[in-house]
Amino acid sequence: MKNRADAIGKPQAEKVSGLPLTGGIRGGLILHSTFYILHLRTALPADNTSNYKKAMQKKPFKARLMTLIVTLCVIATAAVLRDGKLFGIDLSSADTAQLTAESSNDTISIQPDGAVIISTKMIAKDVQGYAGPVPLSLYISKDGVVDSIVPQPNAETPSFFDRATSILFLWQGKTIDEAMTTEVDAVSGATFSSKALIANVERGLAVAKQHQQSVKALDSVAESTDSASSAGWTVGCIASVIVVLLGAIVPLYSHNHRWHTVQQVLNVVVLGLWTGTFVSFTLLLRLFSGGISVGVIGTLAASLLVVVVALLYPLFGKPAHYCAHLCPFGSAQDLAGKLTKRKPVLPHHVVKVLITFRQLLWAVLTALMMTGTWTAWMDYELFTAFIYSSASIWVIALAVVFLILSVWVPRPYCRFVCPTGSIIKM
Repeated sequence: MKNRADAIGKPQAEKVSGLPLTGGIRGGLILHSTFYILHLRTALPADNTSNYKKAMQKKPFKARLMTLIVTLCVIATAAVLRDGKLFGIDLSSADTAQLTAESSNDTISIQPDGAVIISTKMIAKDVQGYAGPVPLSLYISKDGVVDSIVPQPNAETPSFFDRATSILFLWQGKTIDEAMTTEVDAVSGATFSSKALIANVERGLAVAKQHQQSVKALDSVAESTDSASSAGWTVGCIASVIVVLLGAIVPLYSHNHRWHTVQQVLNVVVLGLWTGTFVSFTLLLRLFSGGISVGVIGTLAASLLVVVVALLYPLFGKPAHYCAHLCPFGSAQDLAGKLTKRKPVLPHHVVKVLITFRQLLWAVLTALMMTGTWTAWMDYELFTAFIYSSASIWVIALAVVFLILSVWVPRPYCRFVCPTGSIIKM
């Protein structure tokens, strides 16, 4: 069947990673990605040393600004290639308005037996999990009882999402009114995903209620249900914001080693183990793809702050500030290194080989990401090991290995592997 682009004589949209993108968009994305690959030799840091920091501080402001622009372009490009969206704007079709209109007709479907199926794909498209939207299908019986709630395809990490979906049964077997008054807490270890699921259920139930009453149009659903979703200002969110602000501000005015150790402990306990607040490729693509809605500003406040520190501080002469003062896994490696003062000196040629490995690894992962070949590698960044209840056993095992190595080798993961560090260090 010909699409509308064919009907009006425009080039047919190309497919990238399963998402339709027009040729113009595709060309721009390839241009940006090519530019970035050529930029790698200057953008990638050689090591986490004082010499590196001094060199980067001497880098002209225009050069730092250009590096930041290129970094933002590559993140935006990857977000569009993976999700077909940029800051919540759907770019996956040549005619977004038509796609939205056609998809909205599928929000509610009435079955022959009187049952109703509610899809939250459109009415909750602004609701973001950790990696993007998490649409649901709500099956409502003709008597107004929630029979089941089934997740639709999404980009969430499977291990985290499976843990989050454990809450869906809490609404089953209840009437619409009972379900709408049911209070469900987010799942520890899968906070972003579970909160997004809760918001999707709330919006789906609102549609079901409106259908039941037949008094309001579907266009008012999002507005009418915004009040049902909390801003996410929990104790954990507030604590993580405080810790991020301490790490972002205090080191600018104080170099007290004891306080630095306290900050590292807070990073590990609060940002790592408690709230799972850290910069990762998954977080960066989620922010650039879905944007920020008011309903999740509290949940994302600390994450937004760490992204600002990671990307903007180098612009003003503070390279690797996030890595040195806020990264939970970097702090964990530093704390492990305090267990002994015996530090074998790695031969220069070994360090050079390891640095070359990091650059090659980063180039390969970037190529896979920018071509839409494989983006699931983001699920295996070691930061997710802090959310141990949902993280892959292989990620946890690798994290433990690098923590053991860090007893003798300063920050081995940060210096010789970390993909996220490669893009945020300038």
